[in-house]
Amino acid sequence: MTSVAVIGGGISGLSAAYYLHRNCPSLGIKLFDPARRVGGVIETTMQDGFLVEHAADNFITTTPDAVQLVEELGLADELIRPRNSGRQACVLSRGRLRPIPPGFIVMAPSQIWPFLTSRILSCWGKLRAASEVFIPKRRSTADESMESFVCRRFGQEMFDRLVQPLIGGIYTADPKLLSLAATMPRFPQMEQTHGSLIRAMLKQKKTGVTESSGGARYSQFMTLRGGMTKIVGELARNLPADAIHLQSSVRALKPLDNGRWSIRVAGRTDGWMDVDGVVMATPAHGASNLVRSFDRRLADELSSVNYASCAVVSLGYRREQIGVPLDSFGFVVPLVEKRLILSCSYSSVKYEGRANDDHLLVRVFIGGACQSTLMHLPEDQLIELAEWELGDLMKIKCAPVMRTIKRHLRTMPQYHVGHLDHVAEIDRRTEQWRCLRMAGSGIHGVGVPSCIKSGREAASKILNELNCRLPALSQAT
Repeated sequence: MTSVAVIGGGISGLSAAYYLHRNCPSLGIKLFDPARRVGGVIETTMQDGFLVEHAADNFITTTPDAVQLVEELGLADELIRPRNSGRQACVLSRGRLRPIPPGFIVMAPSQIWPFLTSRILSCWGKLRAASEVFIPKRRSTADESMESFVCRRFGQEMFDRLVQPLIGGIYTADPKLLSLAATMPRFPQMEQTHGSLIRAMLKQKKTGVTESSGGARYSQFMTLRGGMTKIVGELARNLPADAIHLQSSVRALKPLDNGRWSIRVAGRTDGWMDVDGVVMATPAHGASNLVRSFDRRLADELSSVNYASCAVVSLGYRREQIGVPLDSFGFVVPLVEKRLILSCSYSSVKYEGRANDDHLLVRVFIGGACQSTLMHLPEDQLIELAEWELGDLMKIKCAPVMRTIKRHLRTMPQYHVGHLDHVAEIDRRTEQWRCLRMAGSGIHGVGVPSCIKSGREAASKILNELNCRLPALSQAT
């Protein structure tokens, strides 16, 4: 029997296995993961009446990948959007929570008056940002860091007070190193086309062009009523009963002279086995270790992808304990505020069914690339840290009625300047090996839809090489 091994049981690996099986049912599929459950970082649990998401709690719908998969799995009735009330985010500004100006898209305002009347920036900061329309465009088209780009066009204060915390909330990254081309290429494209981001934003607004990426436009997001785990659970249920091998790690991988692959598995499943194709849906550093024995250049390129760690502390409170209005979906925290958390999401304000009406569920994010030393603290201290910060910022006087934490160690890919060059070389090197493909957030994009797409495309390429074609993805959402 023709067979394919999928290394990694997160959303990328499960998607690859699902599309392999759906489009070639006779194909033997073996999915290996060292964990006790499938799903990778995606995990939903019930804790004392609270529905807790320990990682991604929704996905963006501007690309069809996630929505189409959910519909294929028969989960369309589970899809929900954020509540209509509270569709805004706040930023901590000089010790106070203030709304992010309406129309502010990650690093540029599309509405001038709300930006000018906001109290987040000083008068000088607003004047410097407004002068962006007079800043000449950069002549070089080489990759640039997020911080360099924003400071060059809008000034240091807008970067520190607005852009850095928003970027930190998305990528948990150091903006000094974060590649603009790999994360938000539309902004340098705006600069080159229009000479000014403000001018481009206003022109798009005037012509009615809808923004397709950027800040917290909540109407573009969806989740499942019962939590994100439902997606990975349904993917697993759609695979053959003998396909998934948990508590089983792939320790070695080598190409054979006959065009097949030999893998060594250790754990509940143990020993060597030969397969016709391999999808590597692991973090890039894990994939690097496996390919080093036969392609050192590919291994070096994979190891160039850095990862950050973070912790998600989920806390449940009685609403009567909260001392600030719950009129937003949460807040982000600039590094210049010198606090010990990155952001806080009001999960039960954002989505229905996360807590009883008289309770509030929040998720506090700690760590990331800029506060990595916090990851050395014990879990109980991280929980205490989150409680203390919220107590101060949200005027909470009592202890939470529920608390839980999940660490995510080296799971947040950092797309540093030059990342796209590494990706091009990774793709080139991988193409030289028959039926070997990469999937996952470390290379072609973070977020659930990007992971699903990477798994699907890896499956498509392997099926094509095995002469079993995969239908094209519909562009309808």
